[in-house]
Amino acid sequence: MSQALHSEVQAVTARVAARSQRSRAAYLARCERAQRELGPLRGLSCANLAHGLAALPAHDKLKLRVEHAANLGIVTAYNDMLSAHQPYERYPGVIREAARAVGAVAQVAGGVPAMCDGITQGNPGMELSLFSRDAIAMATAVSLSHNTFDAAVMLGVCDKIVPGLLMGALQFGHLPVVFVPAGPMATGLSNKEKARVRQLYATGQVGREALLEAECEAYHGAGTCTFYGTANSNQFLMEIMGLHMPGAAFVHPDSGLRDALTAAAAQRALALSARGPDYLPLARIVDERAVINAIVGLLATGGSTNHTIHLVAMARAAGIVIDWDDFDRLSRITPLLARVYPNGSADVNHFHAAGGVAYVIGQLLEAGLLHEDVETVAGRGLARYTQEPVMTGGALRWRDGPAASGDAAVLASAAAPFSPEGGLRLLRGNLGRGMIKVSAVAPEHRVVEAPARVFDSQEGLQAAFEAGELTGDVVAVVRFQGPNANGMPELHRLTPVLGSLQDAGHKVALVTDGRMSGASGKVPAVIHVGPEALAGGPLARVRDGDRIRVDAVAGTLEWLGGADGADGASGLAARALAPSPDDDFARFSVGRGLFGLFRRHARTAEEGGSALDLSEADAPGAVQTAAAVAQ
Repeated sequence: MSQALHSEVQAVTARVAARSQRSRAAYLARCERAQRELGPLRGLSCANLAHGLAALPAHDKLKLRVEHAANLGIVTAYNDMLSAHQPYERYPGVIREAARAVGAVAQVAGGVPAMCDGITQGNPGMELSLFSRDAIAMATAVSLSHNTFDAAVMLGVCDKIVPGLLMGALQFGHLPVVFVPAGPMATGLSNKEKARVRQLYATGQVGREALLEAECEAYHGAGTCTFYGTANSNQFLMEIMGLHMPGAAFVHPDSGLRDALTAAAAQRALALSARGPDYLPLARIVDERAVINAIVGLLATGGSTNHTIHLVAMARAAGIVIDWDDFDRLSRITPLLARVYPNGSADVNHFHAAGGVAYVIGQLLEAGLLHEDVETVAGRGLARYTQEPVMTGGALRWRDGPAASGDAAVLASAAAPFSPEGGLRLLRGNLGRGMIKVSAVAPEHRVVEAPARVFDSQEGLQAAFEAGELTGDVVAVVRFQGPNANGMPELHRLTPVLGSLQDAGHKVALVTDGRMSGASGKVPAVIHVGPEALAGGPLARVRDGDRIRVDAVAGTLEWLGGADGADGASGLAARALAPSPDDDFARFSVGRGLFGLFRRHARTAEEGGSALDLSEADAPGAVQTAAAVAQ
């Protein structure tokens, strides 16, 4: 029996709704007008219609020309370089047949880029990663701009792809949209063993051949990586926001169940269209309650730190304004229910087998931590997502999900959680505001006070480590890594280096205006620190030897004084700003010059790090500041 909605969930939801009142109203008004005035153009222009029908098979042409059947648009992130997106090669065929079975037509509306942070990690291409999300949003909008579709399905899985697809789709919020996942690869080398080999390589104890062998054993087939990073956090969030078919997130790509769910998603999108029986546009699903549910789900599962940026941008695309105080407040009342790598040894296949999404949503509903009375693609009410799909006699059915955890080491109940608080924490202080993922950090490592070593790149830190310069307690400051500086690349390659120092018995922390991977691990890392150094943030005034305190318990990030005798806020402020790195090659090589406009116009990480005008929320003065809204 579900409890009444928790008072803090109610309060944060009300705070978000008040802050978003103007921008949300403007967004909904635009969507309502689009529904009235921008229906599919098939009946308005013969030339438009002829272009859209030209390549269709004869029977599909007939359906659209004479029968006025519904047309389903497919936006796909398919490429066969990325394991997570390779399965999508055959999905359009499955979707077309599913549409024909209900008298409709489906067409690939367009493709969006899909890059892999795991491939670009530590390489120049990583500086395109965050802004690829904006490019994906724009490509989604271009795909749907022909205005010939009654509904759409989105094929995408990984880090920036799902947020970008949703940001773009929300610009067509008058259309129904269903997200279609591809599922995780089969379990290979354990994530714990993979991390161990990486650390041995970083310290020179094994060679490159051993490292490559371990990596290939871990990443070995089609599907998402099996750790709970950004890609799999995406899938959990699409489910808890009601944008997947229930239970679709973590079904293996090659199973018959996966194909059945894909076909069901296509047919459900058509049923939700204005030509179907259950019209439900995307704008009505992604509301304040769905966004709050997403934050709670992220916190309860120890999900990716990247979503403290992505969820902000996705919400803004629907006219909803959230900030890191909302994450922090909800984290303090959300129990941690999952132990999945990097905050546990299990992978997402083990998580799924132990009860997975259905179990977690059921526990959170019972604890009164989720809005149940929401719209979803499966119908009204989030309780539908406490069910799981099965094949019975060759047909897709849903049954009640497990009432108890299948493995108490992987999934806990809300009554007896792994931790009474969620996985993320906001840190504030005279060095700015930043986020930290504490779910994977042991309690004894959550408070670090040590001298700073300051670097303007991750390569600088790696070089210092390899030269034997990092031999004691240290707070590594890596700056000029924010959205405006270089596109905010992930710095996940620093994890083995810092992890080896921590394992040697030193107090270690990372403080950066950049990002870490969704797999942020055992070393305390204060990330996304703002204002960023390039904008004159305090990190630009920090010097080697300064004393810094990272306190994830008290929620503080403090500069305590300098080796030069400077102390107090005035002492830090009196220092000159460090010059930003100026490297013409770094600005323009590997396509980085094409994203200069994004770097110059990107908002802060706390505002979503996007350079796009997503909604009325991005107009100057359009929304109240957090301080102006009653707590």
